[in-house]
Amino acid sequence: MRILARAARRAPPRERLPSFHAHPPYVAGLRERIGTDLLWLPGVTVVVRDDAGLLLLARRADSGLWALISGIVDPGEEPAVAAVREVAEETGVDVVVDALAAVSTTPETVYANGDRSVYLDLLFRARPVSPESAAAARVGDDENLAVGWFAPGSLPDDLQPSTRARLALLDAFEAGSGAAVFSA
Repeated sequence: MRILARAARRAPPRERLPSFHAHPPYVAGLRERIGTDLLWLPGVTVVVRDDAGLLLLARRADSGLWALISGIVDPGEEPAVAAVREVAEETGVDVVVDALAAVSTTPETVYANGDRSVYLDLLFRARPVSPESAAAARVGDDENLAVGWFAPGSLPDDLQPSTRARLALLDAFEAGSGAAVFSA
């Protein structure tokens, strides 16, 4: 396991609701019009595995928990392009998407400021473009406190529950016919 952390940041206590959540300007514009009402947003989650099978995770600033890389798809953006962009922005790792593994929805998220969102999540499997790209992993933005590569059997105890659920969806995809898994 290799972890790279932002030295000046500390993870907030786990029991706190997320107090920090960055969103694209178009979501900020929607929030100006509708306030904290429920938004349905398209999102991507990316399972990045290097050549050794290690998983790339980030310790989130909003919860302090380790999680897969994820983010919101911008208007008009292809979801696989969004997946590549999110990984590069959050971790500095350039990736190639090789499969759409699952399509699911998230439970409603209520942020500390009252914003409510539900996400249509597209789960992608990806790999670094090169060993050098994998080695370049770093904290790339304020959404995360640390990034690290973990063996699948040695994941952190403080793993975001949605990450475990998405890894189970990936397992179902890889054990199946190669078609994306749709959660019930």
